[in-house]
Amino acid sequence: MAVASPCISVCRMNAQSGLCEGCLRTLDEIAAWSTMDDEGKRAVWASIARRADRLSGPCRGSERKPTGCAAP
Repeated sequence: MAVASPCISVCRMNAQSGLCEGCLRTLDEIAAWSTMDDEGKRAVWASIARRADRLSGPCRGSERKPTGCAAP
Protein backbone atom coordinates (compact mmCIF):
# COMPACT_ATOMS: atom_id res chain seq x y z
CA MET A 1 0.00 0.00 0.00
CA ALA A 2 1.31 3.45 -0.93
CA VAL A 3 2.25 5.83 1.87
CA ALA A 4 -0.15 8.78 1.90
CA SER A 5 1.13 12.33 1.70
CA PRO A 6 0.89 14.38 4.90
CA CYS A 7 -0.12 17.46 2.89
CA ILE A 8 -3.39 19.03 4.07
CA SER A 9 -3.32 21.92 1.57
CA VAL A 10 -2.28 24.50 4.16
CA CYS A 11 0.99 25.35 2.47
CA ARG A 12 2.61 28.09 4.50
CA MET A 13 6.20 27.93 5.67
CA ASN A 14 7.01 29.19 9.14
CA ALA A 15 10.20 31.24 8.81
CA GLN A 16 11.19 30.67 12.43
CA SER A 17 10.81 26.89 12.50
CA GLY A 18 11.46 26.11 8.83
CA LEU A 19 8.39 23.86 8.83
CA CYS A 20 5.20 23.94 6.82
CA GLU A 21 2.40 25.07 9.14
CA GLY A 22 0.04 22.52 7.56
CA CYS A 23 2.03 19.28 7.42
CA LEU A 24 5.08 20.03 9.61
CA ARG A 25 7.54 19.03 6.88
CA THR A 26 10.70 20.89 5.91
CA LEU A 27 11.10 22.28 2.39
CA ASP A 28 13.59 19.49 1.65
CA GLU A 29 11.09 16.84 2.76
CA ILE A 30 8.33 18.40 0.66
CA ALA A 31 10.55 18.64 -2.42
CA ALA A 32 11.81 15.05 -2.11
CA TRP A 33 8.47 13.42 -1.27
CA SER A 34 7.54 12.38 -4.81
CA THR A 35 10.85 10.57 -5.33
CA MET A 36 11.13 8.94 -1.88
CA ASP A 37 10.61 5.24 -1.42
CA ASP A 38 8.03 4.06 1.13
CA GLU A 39 10.68 3.64 3.83
CA GLY A 40 11.75 7.28 3.39
CA LYS A 41 8.14 8.45 3.50
CA ARG A 42 7.53 6.50 6.70
CA ALA A 43 10.63 8.14 8.20
CA VAL A 44 9.23 11.57 7.33
CA TRP A 45 5.91 10.60 8.95
CA ALA A 46 7.84 9.60 12.10
CA SER A 47 9.59 12.98 12.10
CA ILE A 48 6.23 14.73 11.73
CA ALA A 49 4.87 12.79 14.73
CA ARG A 50 7.86 13.84 16.87
CA ARG A 51 7.45 17.46 15.79
CA ALA A 52 3.72 17.40 16.52
CA ASP A 53 4.38 15.96 19.99
CA ARG A 54 6.96 18.63 20.68
CA LEU A 55 4.66 21.40 19.44
CA SER A 56 1.48 20.27 21.19
CA GLY A 57 2.51 21.25 24.71
CA PRO A 58 2.10 24.59 26.49
CA CYS A 59 4.64 26.19 24.15
CA ARG A 60 2.41 25.98 21.07
CA GLY A 61 -0.20 28.37 19.83
CA SER A 62 -0.04 31.28 22.21
CA GLU A 63 1.70 34.62 22.09
CA ARG A 64 2.78 34.32 25.75
CA LYS A 65 4.85 31.23 26.08
CA PRO A 66 6.05 29.77 29.37
CA THR A 67 9.70 30.21 30.27
CA GLY A 68 11.84 27.56 28.62
CA CYS A 69 9.82 27.20 25.42
CA ALA A 70 12.10 26.80 22.45
CA ALA A 71 11.38 27.62 18.83
CA PRO A 72 9.88 24.61 17.01
